[in-house]
Amino acid sequence: MNYFELFDLPVSLTIDKSGLAKKYFELQKKYHPDFYTQADEAEQEDALEKSSDINKALKIFQHKDSTIKYVLQLKGLLEEEEKYQLPPDFLMEVMELNENLSKDSTEAITAFENDIYASVKQIIELYDDTTITTKSLLKVKEYYFKKKYLQRILDRLDD
Repeated sequence: MNYFELFDLPVSLTIDKSGLAKKYFELQKKYHPDFYTQADEAEQEDALEKSSDINKALKIFQHKDSTIKYVLQLKGLLEEEEKYQLPPDFLMEVMELNENLSKDSTEAITAFENDIYASVKQIIELYDDTTITTKSLLKVKEYYFKKKYLQRILDRLDD
């Protein structure tokens, strides 16, 4: 069972967070290990595993980038700790940003991030699991790695 099934959500790159907490508490009420102290060992183990999955799912669904990563993994398009080769033109633009890095660079990096998001905005926001193509998901994968790369630069600025 994947996390979308667990939370009874359609597979999507964006999660409607309005009902997420309610569903989380509903599932925790049902599967929290404290409610299975009198159950047999197999039921206790199952409750512990489900409770752990519920916590992991919530953590993933609360963050857009984590949700994108999870969907790409579900589709078999992203492996844990994958080394992804970013396009040379992107790396050149990032190198220029890096060379001129200062406290004021946050705006330029954010604008750059918005530009790369524009190319996948429709795919992400209008995602339909029944009609999505591998080609579209590969564009999202590239966006995911580009954004991750830019986030590392922003994190360095915050230090």
